[in-house]
Amino acid sequence: MDHAFAYLSTSGFLGLPIDNNAGKKPYAIAGINWDGSCTNRPGARFGPSAIRHASQMLCDAIHPVFDVTPLAHLQDVGDLALPNTSLEAMRNALMPQASALIKNSTMIWLGGDHSITLPLLRAYKAQYQQPLACIHFDAHCDTWTDHFGEPSGHGTWVYEAITEGLVDPACFVQIGIRSAGERAAREFVSDQGGKIYTARELRGKDGDALQSVIDEVRARMAKAGHPPLYLTFDIDALDPAFAPGTGTPEVGGLSTSQAMTLLEAWHDLNWVGMDLTEVSPPYDHAELTSNAAAVMVWTWLCGQLYNKKSR
Repeated sequence: MDHAFAYLSTSGFLGLPIDNNAGKKPYAIAGINWDGSCTNRPGARFGPSAIRHASQMLCDAIHPVFDVTPLAHLQDVGDLALPNTSLEAMRNALMPQASALIKNSTMIWLGGDHSITLPLLRAYKAQYQQPLACIHFDAHCDTWTDHFGEPSGHGTWVYEAITEGLVDPACFVQIGIRSAGERAAREFVSDQGGKIYTARELRGKDGDALQSVIDEVRARMAKAGHPPLYLTFDIDALDPAFAPGTGTPEVGGLSTSQAMTLLEAWHDLNWVGMDLTEVSPPYDHAELTSNAAAVMVWTWLCGQLYNKKSR
C-alpha cells in the first residue's frame, strides 16, 4: 500500500539523493514517520525530514575527531511506507521492511516517537538470533507496564523489550534518566541487572570526568562477550536548552558535549545499528534540536567508518 503522506522527506541525509533501491552501500538511513504514541506533544512524524535538512549544514561531513566522511559509504533509502493511525498496524508494516534493510546495510533509523524501537529490536533479534545489548539515551525510563491504560506505547518499550527477551538485561544501559515516576519503573532496568546513569549523577561531568562511565560500560560489554549492540537515542536525553523541540521535555538533562563525548569514546564497541527518536520540529527553536540530532547521527556513523578504516 502506498502511504504517500505530505510530511515524508524529499531530500536525503547530508544532501544525498533518496534512493529506495536498498543495499547499494554498507550504511543506510531510513525515516520512520510515526508519532501516534506520543503522550504529550505530537510532531515527531516531521522529525526525519527536519534532521535530514539540518544535516546539510555538515557540508562535506568530514568529522573533526575521526577524520572520515560517510558520503561515499551511505545511502538514504527514504521513509518507510507506514500507516499513521494504528500502533499495531504500524509495527506490523515496519517489521518486514526493517528486516529486509538490516540484512543489507548497517541501519540508522530516524524517528518518529520511541515506540518504533520495539519492532526494530524484534527485527534485530531475529537477524542475530540472540538478545541484543542496548545503550539507551533518554530522560525517561520507558519501563511502564502500560501506556495510560493502553498496553503499549512510547513509554513501555523497554519493559516490553526486556520481558520479551529482545535484549540482555545485563547489557542494557540507560543514560540521562531524570523524569518523575514510581520506583518500580525508575529502577526496573537496574533490578533486572542493567545499569542506569541518571542525569543527576552526570551533572557537571564532561571530558575526562566521564571516563569512569565510559570504562564501566566497556567492561560490562566485554564481560558479556561483546554481544551485538544497539543504540537508541531519544533526543530528550538532552536538556531542553540544547533540544527544546521534543514531545516531553525534561529539565536538568545532558549537554550536547556530554553526549558527543560518550558516543566518540564508544565508537569501537560492537554496534549493529541505531535509532534517533522524538525530534518534534513544531516545538523546536532555531533548529537547535534537529541540528543536535543530525550531529549525533553523524558522530555515531563516522565512528563506525573510523573503526573499519583502522582495522
